[in-house]
Amino acid sequence: MQNKAASYLGLARRAGKLTLGVNALETVKKCFLIVADPAASENSQKEIKKQQTRLNCPLVFLENMGEAAGKSGCMVAAVREEHLAAAIQKEIGE
Repeated sequence: MQNKAASYLGLARRAGKLTLGVNALETVKKCFLIVADPAASENSQKEIKKQQTRLNCPLVFLENMGEAAGKSGCMVAAVREEHLAAAIQKEIGE
């Protein structure tokens, strides 16, 4: 159920525990989940996978991730709160 995952993303953003954007992902020191839009460009996906390896955290894909996070056009988000990350991962089913 992606609607609930989208709600959790919005909650993380309001709590200040969400970092949005490929470039901002480089500044993150620790995160528990990376959520990416499958429509991200090839170069963005390479950078996302590179950052996933650096941060050693799971990567999940969510259609219209930017809309769900409240910032249309955004292709990636880093969830920096452990419980919200677990809830999003559970809802997406990965």
